[in-house]
Amino acid sequence: MRGMSRRQFVSRMSAAAAGAALWTASAHDRAMALTAARAVRIGGTTLEQVAAPTGSGQYKRLAAGPGWPLVVRGDLATAAAGRDDRRTGVAAFVQFTDLHLVDTESPLRFEYLARYLDSAHRPHETLTARGASALVERVNALRSGPYTGLPFGLVMATGDNTDNHELVELDWYLTVMSGGRITPSSGDPTRYEGVQNSGNSLYWNPESSSQDVYKAKGFPQMPGFLAGAGRAFTAPGLTVPWYSTVGNHDDSIEGSLPDLGLLGDLYTGDLKLEGCDDATAAKLAGAVQHDPAAAVAMLARLLTTGGAVRRVTPDTRRRPFTPAEYAKAHLDPAYTGPGPVGHGYTRDSVSSGHLYYAFPLAEGVLGISLDTTNRAGFADGSLGTTQLNWLESVLKAHSGHWYDNDGKVVRGSGGDSLIVVFSHHTSATMGNLLPDPYHPFEARHDGNALVSLLQRYPNVLAWVNGHTHQNQIIGHGHAVPERAFWEINTASHIDYPQHARIIEIADNGDGTLSLFTTLIESAAPYATDFTDTSDTGLAALYRELSYNDPYATPAARIGSSGDHNTELLLTRPGR
Repeated sequence: MRGMSRRQFVSRMSAAAAGAALWTASAHDRAMALTAARAVRIGGTTLEQVAAPTGSGQYKRLAAGPGWPLVVRGDLATAAAGRDDRRTGVAAFVQFTDLHLVDTESPLRFEYLARYLDSAHRPHETLTARGASALVERVNALRSGPYTGLPFGLVMATGDNTDNHELVELDWYLTVMSGGRITPSSGDPTRYEGVQNSGNSLYWNPESSSQDVYKAKGFPQMPGFLAGAGRAFTAPGLTVPWYSTVGNHDDSIEGSLPDLGLLGDLYTGDLKLEGCDDATAAKLAGAVQHDPAAAVAMLARLLTTGGAVRRVTPDTRRRPFTPAEYAKAHLDPAYTGPGPVGHGYTRDSVSSGHLYYAFPLAEGVLGISLDTTNRAGFADGSLGTTQLNWLESVLKAHSGHWYDNDGKVVRGSGGDSLIVVFSHHTSATMGNLLPDPYHPFEARHDGNALVSLLQRYPNVLAWVNGHTHQNQIIGHGHAVPERAFWEINTASHIDYPQHARIIEIADNGDGTLSLFTTLIESAAPYATDFTDTSDTGLAALYRELSYNDPYATPAARIGSSGDHNTELLLTRPGR
């Protein structure tokens, strides 16, 4: 369908179909009506409806609320009127990010630090595989972009695909994306062995009648919840090709502590720490954030000398994977699904351990996936010099011209592709310049360095990322308009609002480009039933529980209207 204008696309629809696609049942307001008129269709997206909290109690139920309108952002360029009818679709794809497939029964987790580190434990984390699968269902049902009408060319998952970089979590992630049977439980398959049946009042114990800090906030008692959460189900898998980017939770212990190959026995062993005294917990939380080596030592000591420790069933599948194993798993034919083979990774990725690559995103559009993790630990990232030099070589090979460090135009001999860059970390979260212990003499480079490099190449349109678990879109402007680009950051799919994002590229035929960004929610219904432990019922609970997590900050993560459904204008790079 590339090359078909929006006018041509709509004219080829039947009158009835066009009317149905542009009609809104409740006509929320003028902005909503404008959005509907501009889009080919809005159904199944947050243009149509968005989850909204209801009720006056502490625990909120969710229901369908008004959709979010399109916001046109002219921070970086101004397009002429009438572009809707001139517009030609170039590409359409979907971003998943921060799925965090969690092995909740793993010994090497820090649930007891949730009151200090909100990512340490979530009451809904036993449902991550079902929640991610429901998001896949949404993409499969939508199939195309709401503004260009182009079919989705691919889905890109921008890191933190696993929570604790365990082999079993990697298996679940790859199966969610490619399709297949999943049993979202480790250790003993016949019983749950995590903190949510510990009787510890720090956690939501859903099947127990005893009080805990979650039930005090309105969380329900749900007999059969844990059995349902660990029950096997069949993930449909994506029906479009998908690619994978690595994040810090795919690289280090709980996304923060360096994995130097010393803790494999703790991962796969039979001792699980479920609690410790407040003073020790506070000290350990501080170490996780600021002194990874001390945190590792404290954890090992607590498992043998103190704290609430339980015995669990050992499981070798909990072993942490290496970068080479991460790439190799993507090449396994069992996970090929709709392709491509390797999902961006190759045999060279396995032999080198380099988890960055370039790939064809659409005709005339190049995608570049970066590895911004730092194996020295800590959550934030950076780039090594080797990767930064590789990135510049790829940009040069696909650019007809660029700017040198003095701002002078350099003519290249390569092609002139439009370029979209993907990474896990954002420009503001790439300040971790600690030496990589596996490449101790290689310099590291921060987000400012990457922004400066990308602005030298005018055909870079966008940098798409995750990590922050919030929706935020930043325009990186420049005195030379064609050197500007957009940074598109999308909320996670483990913390509320549990979004993914459709991104469409369109040529407006007036010297500008438009990037349409449309947020989507999973296919799970908004309504929940505390007696329903079916796959659909659990997927719905996944969303509602995430909103009510007492340690979550949903209002901060949702973002503003300018971070939601947008038209981002850019000057088209010159020839």
